[in-house]
Amino acid sequence: MEDQDQGKNREESELTEEDIELITDNPEVEVSPQPSEKETEVQALNNKYLRLYADFDNYRKRVNKEKEDLARYGNESLLYELLPVIDNLELALRHATGDINSGLVQGVEVTLKELQRTLEKFGLTRIEAARQPFDPSLHHAMSQVEREDMDDKMVAEEFRAGYRYREKVLRPSLVAVSVKPQKQGVQDANAVHIKIQDTIEEEK
Repeated sequence: MEDQDQGKNREESELTEEDIELITDNPEVEVSPQPSEKETEVQALNNKYLRLYADFDNYRKRVNKEKEDLARYGNESLLYELLPVIDNLELALRHATGDINSGLVQGVEVTLKELQRTLEKFGLTRIEAARQPFDPSLHHAMSQVEREDMDDKMVAEEFRAGYRYREKVLRPSLVAVSVKPQKQGVQDANAVHIKIQDTIEEEK
């Protein structure tokens, strides 16, 4: 009787191990298989392809951007070289002597206006500077002048005109920037302070 019970227990034990193997082999149980060597190679090649495609796409966008800039700003160097011509014509009109209605003066004025009108068609525009707030991206400060009739950091005088070429600043304006004059009381107080300091140093 005991032998039969031992045999039954042995069978139940064996059945339990087989059940475990059957559960392991059951397709419904998720088992993460290790990728084969070929699958690993395919994945590596796919990643390499994606990187190459991304690099090529960036290169294509960069080339297209350079082409657009070349077409849009292709005349930049030519327009820059023409700016001194405009400056000289304006200077000639500013210092014209005698009758302003003379044929020579009128001829220079017509030439200047026609040149400016032609260059505007290609995207060249003059930067407004006089009595405008000082902007370092548009104006280049050459000096400061005291002006009671203007706020601080305003363009008080334009020495040379600046120009834009489309959205770019082709040449900044050369200007003088306004500053409020110091009040006499402040100047006197500073002078007294300096004088007192000098006196103290002499006594030492």
